[in-house]
Amino acid sequence: MSTYSSPAALPAIWLVAEREIRMRLRSKAFLVSTGILMLVVLGSVIAGGIFGANQELPKVAAVGSAVAKAEETKALDVTEVADVNEAEVLVRDGSVDAAIVPSEGAVGLTVIGLDEAPSGIVSLLSVAPQVQLLEPSDQNSGIVYLVALAFGIIFFSSALTFGQLIAQSVVEEKQTRIVEILMATVPVRVLLAGKVVGNSLLAIGQIVIIALLAGVGLLATGQGILLAEVGPSIIWFLVFFVIGFVMLAAMFAAAGALVSRQEDMGTAITPITMLIMIPYFLVIFFYDNPLVLAIMSYVPFSAPIGMPLRVFLGIAEWWEPLLSLVILIASTLAIIAVGSRIYENGLLRMGAPVKLKDALKA
Repeated sequence: MSTYSSPAALPAIWLVAEREIRMRLRSKAFLVSTGILMLVVLGSVIAGGIFGANQELPKVAAVGSAVAKAEETKALDVTEVADVNEAEVLVRDGSVDAAIVPSEGAVGLTVIGLDEAPSGIVSLLSVAPQVQLLEPSDQNSGIVYLVALAFGIIFFSSALTFGQLIAQSVVEEKQTRIVEILMATVPVRVLLAGKVVGNSLLAIGQIVIIALLAGVGLLATGQGILLAEVGPSIIWFLVFFVIGFVMLAAMFAAAGALVSRQEDMGTAITPITMLIMIPYFLVIFFYDNPLVLAIMSYVPFSAPIGMPLRVFLGIAEWWEPLLSLVILIASTLAIIAVGSRIYENGLLRMGAPVKLKDALKA
C-alpha cells in the first residue's frame, strides 16, 4: 500500500493540510486579496446586468410609410407623428434623436437630424447584403469572449497565487530549518501530500465561492438565460480545475524544494509560471478558433480552460470532456510521482540551488 493511501498516513496528511489552511486564513493579505477578488467578480456581474438593462434604443419620430420601415429594424424606439413639421419639432426640442420621413428618392426615406448626421440611425436603416454562415454559432461573440476571459483569468490568478504560496512555504521551511522538525514527525511524502491537499482545498473553495457569487449575481440582475447557457461549462471548469491545480501544486512544491532562499524562488518557478500563462494568452487571442481550442483541450496544462470553453460553445462531442479528463488525471498522477521524488531529494539540501537532474536521482 502506498505512503499516501495507507490508513496511518491519512491523519498525518490532514494534519499538515489543516496547518496550511490555518496559516493562509490567518494571513490578512490573503483574506483581503480574496475579498477584493470576490467583490470584483460580483460587481462585474451586477454592473453588466445593470448596463444591459439600462441600454436605451435610439428614439426617432416617423411619418407615414416610414413608421413600418423604422420598426422593421427592431433597434429603434419609434414615435409615430402626423407630419414632417411635427417630426421636426420633436427633433428640435430633443424629444427624439432624429426623424424618419418618406421621400421620393431611390431609398424612399430621409433621416432628419438636428446639427449633425445621426450616423448610428442611418446605419440601422441601411440595406446590408445577406450573410450566409457555413457553421453558424448560437453564441454571441461578445459573450463568448467574456466567458473565455473569465475562465482564463480565474484559472491563471488562482493557480499562480496558490502555487506561489506553496513554493514560498517550502522555501521558508527550508530556510528556517523547520522542515527538519516536520520530517522528524511525518514522512516527506506525507508532508508533500498535506501541502497539496491543504492549498488545493483553499483554491477550490475560492473557485466555488466565485461560481456561486457569479450565479447569484446573474439571477439577481435578470440574466438567468445566460446562467443556464454557461452553467454546464462552469461545472466542467470546476472539475478540470480540481485535477489541474493538484498537478500544478505538486510542481510548485517540487520547485520550492530545489532552492534554499526566497531570492532564488522566482527562477525555480518561472517554467511553471510560463505553463500557466501560455493557456491564458491563447484563450484570449484564439477564443473563437476551433482548432486551437481543440488542441488546448487535450494538453494537460490548458485543458481546464480549453475544454469548458468548447462545452460552452457546443463544439465538443459528449465523450471529449471525459477523454480529456482521463488524460489530465493520468498526467497528474505521473507529475505527482516525479514531483514527490524531486521534493524528497531536494528538501534537505541547503546552499546553492539543486540541479533538476540531481534531484531526480534516487
